[in-house]
Amino acid sequence: MSTVAIIVIVVAVLIVLAMIVAYSKKAARTKQLARTQVQAKHDDVEHHRSRADERRHEADLAEEQAKRARAEAELNEQRAADSERELDGDAEVEGERASERR
Repeated sequence: MSTVAIIVIVVAVLIVLAMIVAYSKKAARTKQLARTQVQAKHDDVEHHRSRADERRHEADLAEEQAKRARAEAELNEQRAADSERELDGDAEVEGERASERR
């Protein structure tokens, strides 16, 4: 074989090796990017679940506050009714006293 043919073969092999190395690096970067994107999507899912849990907790607290407010309103209504009955009773007593004085 001639020296020129050997040099051409060596150069061709070196070019093919360089292409293989470049392709493998590109493939590794692509795989790493894919892993990073998958991890980011998992993080997004976890974030959304966390936000959903927070919202549920806030809703539960709001529900509890509404129940307390409703109970407090009913208590105030009961107190108002009691006070009104008490006032009506006092007015009847005053009316009876006024009629006794006549």
